[in-house]
Amino acid sequence: MKFLNADILFARYYTGFLLFLFQKDVYDVFKKYLDRQISLTEEQHEWIRSCSITRKLRKKQYLLQEGDLWKKHAFVSKGLVRTYSVDEKGFEHVIAFAMENWWTGDRESLMSGQPSRFNIDAIEESEIILIDNHKFSAICKEIPAFNDMQNAIVQRSFVASQNRIHDSISLSVDEKYRNFIEKYPSFALRIPQSMIASYLGITRETLSRVRSKAVKKS
Repeated sequence: MKFLNADILFARYYTGFLLFLFQKDVYDVFKKYLDRQISLTEEQHEWIRSCSITRKLRKKQYLLQEGDLWKKHAFVSKGLVRTYSVDEKGFEHVIAFAMENWWTGDRESLMSGQPSRFNIDAIEESEIILIDNHKFSAICKEIPAFNDMQNAIVQRSFVASQNRIHDSISLSVDEKYRNFIEKYPSFALRIPQSMIASYLGITRETLSRVRSKAVKKS
């Protein structure tokens, strides 16, 4: 019995140690990102780390499901996720993608307190840093540089959304695809064509024709 208890204790310790290493690796990516954006003391980093939780997503696993409340801020430490809705006929409409060093989430649900209209799931195995909204607000209040960084992210996100609306109503299908590839060259290799087509608001068959045309021209 003593040996059994020792084995159980060792297994628990080893599992906890592996979890610690995983959380440290995930946060270290976030720490490097923050250090590129702003100057933080080690004490401030430790506080932000203590406010953060890490989550590992399998491919196709949800981070958020339609109808749930979104109360967090999410940073993609590794992998690739998408935000999308599903209409009454079951068709998916991709709103956004987020890869390493990008933020993701549903700001509408976060700000309104209403259930989300969207789903967020992993296109690849992904590792996410999550910070509860009330803790995130406290960090922004106590660390002005962090708040300035957050405001800049929101502003860039607004500009990106504005540009996407403009492109969707002004550009041809060929121009939409070319702009997408120029802005996000790695996405073409990492994201299924059906999801890219959904993001661009076209059918997969149309995307296939556009890609074939682009290959012939190159």
